[in-house]
Amino acid sequence: MVIMLGLVVLAAFVLVPTIGTYVDQRQQIAALEAAVEVSRQEVADLEAQRDRWADPAYITTQARERLYYVRPGEVVYLVDNDLPAELVPQEQDPVSDEVEQTRTDWMSQLVRSVTSAGLAQTVKAPTVGVPDEQPTPTPTDAP
Repeated sequence: MVIMLGLVVLAAFVLVPTIGTYVDQRQQIAALEAAVEVSRQEVADLEAQRDRWADPAYITTQARERLYYVRPGEVVYLVDNDLPAELVPQEQDPVSDEVEQTRTDWMSQLVRSVTSAGLAQTVKAPTVGVPDEQPTPTPTDAP
């Protein structure tokens, strides 16, 4: 009985490192297969893009959209400042040449800002593909 128990313990000592190595190698193989699949997808995307650029109609469209090329005799109208009035940037005050004394201690504000950022409870992760909602500014009544 003792000899059998000894053989079982010996087999465990021999097989455990081998099984660990096997599991590690399987994980590496799975990671490499995933990387190969990503590379294949990138190659397929690049080949599709190359095929698009071989089409003269696509090249013409890209030249018109990106470089504003036109055919002889065509008239193109470019709209400038097409933003709504509430989204147009407001005029900024000119920067003064005078050096002013700050009213607060910048070091304490820096430490307060870092600690409040570090102790924040909620973090919103940006979502991919969804544009950030920007609040629309309300027009103010200026005299």
